[in-house]
Amino acid sequence: MQAYPVLPLQDPVAATQTLSPGAFSHGPFLVEPGGALVPRRVPALRFSWRGRPCEAQLADGKVNLAAAVGAVPYTAERGADRPAVFTAINALGAELPVGWRLRVLPNHCLRVETQAGLPAPITATGLVAALVGFVLALDSYLDRLELAGAMAGGVAAGAAMAGTVKT
Repeated sequence: MQAYPVLPLQDPVAATQTLSPGAFSHGPFLVEPGGALVPRRVPALRFSWRGRPCEAQLADGKVNLAAAVGAVPYTAERGADRPAVFTAINALGAELPVGWRLRVLPNHCLRVETQAGLPAPITATGLVAALVGFVLALDSYLDRLELAGAMAGGVAAGAAMAGTVKT
């Protein structure tokens, strides 16, 4: 059997970038001397807002933002609440800001997604400002979903962790 050399994994984005003097690596970013963040790979920042998991991914000078905003109640547990939740989903889908999307996932989770541009150079301040703007704009929609009976937390009752399935 022929032995093949083991090559280190190459980060395709980082391989095309040169490190300027004074820049340093910090997690998925190269930090330039002026504070600009240069992604070395598609970084994802995960955080929680009002108990709901949120995610931000940087790509091509934009940030893709998503939040698990609730879940449709199961018929067996809170079937009477389902019609009001579906009515709220239909209403919110039409009222979301331009570029925002409300999805109902197969596991009954409700997810809001959008994309925002970031000023160049991308800095931590600009990124945090985009995240804060997203979650503050999301607040009124979270309130309406809760009032309609959607379960908070982005997971249906009984599913406490990502990747779990209620059977």
